[in-house]
Amino acid sequence: MTAPAALTRAFADQMAQLVPEARRIGIAVSGGGDSMALLHLASGWGAARGVSIHAATVDHGLRAEAAAEQAHVAASCAALDLPHRPLRWTGWDGQGNLQASAREARIALLADWARAEALDAVCLGHTQDDQAETLLLRLMRGSGVDGLAAMSARRQRAGVLWLRPLLDQQRETLRDYLRAERVAWCEDPSNTDERFDRVRVRRAIDMLDLDTARLAQTADAMRRAQDALGQRAAEVVTAGHVRFDWGEVLMDHARLAALDAETRLRLLAEAVRWVSGTAYRPRLSSLETTWARLAEGPATLQGCLFTPERADLRISREVSAVADLRGPIAEPWDGRWQFAWPENSAPRPAAEVRSLGAEGLKQVGRPPDGPPFASLCATPAIWQDDRVLAVPRLKWGLSTRIDTQPDPSSFISSLIPH
Repeated sequence: MTAPAALTRAFADQMAQLVPEARRIGIAVSGGGDSMALLHLASGWGAARGVSIHAATVDHGLRAEAAAEQAHVAASCAALDLPHRPLRWTGWDGQGNLQASAREARIALLADWARAEALDAVCLGHTQDDQAETLLLRLMRGSGVDGLAAMSARRQRAGVLWLRPLLDQQRETLRDYLRAERVAWCEDPSNTDERFDRVRVRRAIDMLDLDTARLAQTADAMRRAQDALGQRAAEVVTAGHVRFDWGEVLMDHARLAALDAETRLRLLAEAVRWVSGTAYRPRLSSLETTWARLAEGPATLQGCLFTPERADLRISREVSAVADLRGPIAEPWDGRWQFAWPENSAPRPAAEVRSLGAEGLKQVGRPPDGPPFASLCATPAIWQDDRVLAVPRLKWGLSTRIDTQPDPSSFISSLIPH
């Protein structure tokens, strides 16, 4: 069997395992070798099986070459008679980590596109080389099991199924396929820029002649360990040692301290992710430092406040993280809450959702047996100008309906990602 034929067969087998019933599949295509190989493999596979293939390219607006790369993808899709959607990110405000923000924006744009097109899944072009490079990068940063675990070939996120059907393929194998099929691809100049850690790791792999397949096997072993450790942490939750209170997490402090460090840190990491609403858990070193600081009193991490109480450790939203958040009552607040007036209520167009804060708590009054002061200050409230209209958590003020709130079941499911 020729190399292109072998790769075509391997791709078809992988897709049959990942999405056997798919009818509409999206392909994220940057124009680079990996994604162009993915596009052409998917095109042939889709034509043979009656699956509709759709492509999209995200331009982050950060490189001058991006427009030409997007045009190249569009021309390739036209030649294959595939629909192509250009997507542009314009949301960079110059704050925070640019690469992380661009990565999140890419996922959000592709997810919006996938939902609008009613796609069964979106394929990404990550390869075995990406697995190996990520493993070494995470090792350099002192990551634990979670950071070293292999990328999943199938993952649900942002309401979309994401597939990585090329994780068993080496980058050079894909380029050999493109050469054999006479398919051109674009080379991103940043792939040779040694200012980036990934480029330096890639060079080190070549220089030391490391076996990417063996490195990927190590990442797979870490993924299996991650699943086992996640299951153990989930059992702590289902046993009742972790409880949930209005978007906050309460952990039995004595039980938490008695756990092995790996399980304890895993639970704390997921609590931070769940309470803050962010996609990623904090770094292991940050968690370890935060746990040690709790012996002296409350601590903060990634927009969360850790408060030791009589029997529990409470992880709540940090007041400063939500102090400036405000928006209409019918729109999500802090990415986790959404309220509405009951159908028989008079509309109040000037009302908005903000954190209760110390000033709001003065108006409402603090319940004698209620949550701690800082926890209440960070809780969502409905305001009109400088007056608090309602605090749903305290069942105070005007009647409201909660349309969206943090789901405790997602805490357990996130502990076992595979």
